[in-house]
Amino acid sequence: MGMKQAIKSLDAFPRAEEHLLQKTQSGALVSIVGLVIMATLFFHELTYYLTTYTVHQMSVDLKRGETLPIHINMTFPSLPCDVLSVDAIDMSGKHEVDLDTNIWKLRLNSHGQIIGTEYLSDLVEKGHASHKHDDEKEHHNDDDDKKLHALGFDQEAENMIKKVKQALANGEGCRVYGVLDVQRVAGNFHISVHGLNIYVAQMIFGGATHVNVSHMIHDLSFGPKYPGLHNPLDGTVRILHDTSGTFKYYIKIVPTEYRYISKEVLPTNQFSVSEYFSPMNEFDRTWPAVYFLYDLSPITVTIKEERRSFLHFITRLCAVLGGTFALTGMLDRWMFRLLEGLTKPSGRSVYP
Repeated sequence: MGMKQAIKSLDAFPRAEEHLLQKTQSGALVSIVGLVIMATLFFHELTYYLTTYTVHQMSVDLKRGETLPIHINMTFPSLPCDVLSVDAIDMSGKHEVDLDTNIWKLRLNSHGQIIGTEYLSDLVEKGHASHKHDDEKEHHNDDDDKKLHALGFDQEAENMIKKVKQALANGEGCRVYGVLDVQRVAGNFHISVHGLNIYVAQMIFGGATHVNVSHMIHDLSFGPKYPGLHNPLDGTVRILHDTSGTFKYYIKIVPTEYRYISKEVLPTNQFSVSEYFSPMNEFDRTWPAVYFLYDLSPITVTIKEERRSFLHFITRLCAVLGGTFALTGMLDRWMFRLLEGLTKPSGRSVYP
């Protein structure tokens, strides 16, 4: 019997008899508010527990012998597709001109609408609509043909020059998109008219200062995207008016691994960039272009998704619910005493 009494003395939650309790409207109001607050906090803590967070770790990059994928999606509103080429060169000495690996070009009219598609390695477009010319234009074309023959151009070059001039007159642009697979070393790739014979380019544009390399970068990335990734060049717009020049984007690539909560690993890259524009003058011997000069960081960033522990969730839940319960209890007592003071002699009945 003494043991039972000793155990009962440890009870931290003694029960009062029912006839000693009095329910009030203020108590009911505080209880409802407290329940709403506790339910809101419970769902907030549950959501916080179920969502993942990321942990960043850094280590030395040990990858060797892999390729670097470069995803390109750009629009050149002032240059026809026939004159654009994608060239790449890296520190290993590998130089590729007019790359045709997984690169596509879309012909655009002056309103930005697609009017033709071609693979970069196939510059012969099919199904072109024929254009009608008046007598004066035909006479002008005949004069051009004579000049081209005099300069020693073959028929193919002559046709291309006339075709590009017509495209420029119509305000054609070009959208270049696709994937470049390059060596995993520092290098650059650029989009320009460098694939043209210099004399052909001179006949088309009349000089480097007339080459407008205005461009819009819809997407430029070095691997697949992961949650939270922001590529700083996406959405970049550079439009030139009555001038020309070379754009250079200096890119620092950081190798990255994203590890999902499911243990799946996504190898990719993130990067930072700085930009430089060099205006063109009539004495320059180079031709305008858009350069992307990239270098790789020796450090790999590993981003891991993790979820908070269940014990952490229970601890936070007890803290917020217990704190809310204690606070509403204090509020109930204060309200009761305030109302009791204002409405004396009415109040809670306490029996001896």
